[in-house]
Formats: sequence, structure tokens, C-alpha cells
Amino acid sequence: MDNIDKKILTLLQNNARISNADIAREVKLAPSVTLTRIRKLEEKGVIASYEAKLNPHELGLDMLAFVLIKVSGDKDIEGLLVDIPGVQEVHNVAGDDCYLIKIRTRNTESLSLLLKEKVRGESISTKTIIVLNTLKETTQLLF
Repeated sequence: MDNIDKKILTLLQNNARISNADIAREVKLAPSVTLTRIRKLEEKGVIASYEAKLNPHELGLDMLAFVLIKVSGDKDIEGLLVDIPGVQEVHNVAGDDCYLIKIRTRNTESLSLLLKEKVRGESISTKTIIVLNTLKETTQLLF
């Protein structure tokens, strides 16, 4: 991956809807060459997908929480966690806890219900961190 590929990736991270012609103009290459580079980045898995970033508050999803989950014994809950609607991220973490999940819901009541019905159970304990205000949230990667 050279500096031109990095510039292409930066442009796509800033605006996934940018046209191939605009990318080509920015990196000073022919559109066909630019498209070939983008396709190679997709084939290699460097570009995993293209997504629209939605405003959760406009959709009524005002509650953001991070939940630390501790599992005792050899209970396997990874499949359960990744399939829960509202769970945006699932991370296996080092330390006393086993997993860290990011959840978006409508309010504290819906968060409580989700945790009670989908997460908590025998040999599972949780520690929930409610987000009061988000100062920065990005999916952009620096390279």
C-alpha cells in the first residue's frame, strides 16, 4: 500500500459517497487507474464495507451504554451477545471481565429490559456504564 492508496482510503473514510472521478482528481490519476486501485483494496479486505452513519438521536436511540460482562465457569455467550439487537460492538477483553459491549437503546427502561432478558443470567454478572455526553465518536482509522 503506497501513499496514493492511503490518500484514497482517507478520502473514502471522509465521504464514502465520493465519486471515482473526484477521487481520481484528488490523487491525480486517471479514473480507470483509481478504480482499479479501489477494487484491489476491496479484494484485499482493506476496504471492508461502505456504510451510512446514522444519527441515533434522530432515530430516538438516546441511550448509549457500555457494559462489562463477567462470565463464571465455561459458559459460552459470544454467539448470544453478537445476535442481540441494539448491541453495536462486542469485544473480548483482558482483566477481571470477559466482554465489553456497546449498546444503543431508546432509554434506561429499554436498556434495563435488554440486559435482563438478553444478557443477564446464571453465572453472568454485568457492570453498566451510562454515557451522559459523547465528545468524540469516529470509525476512522489512522495509518
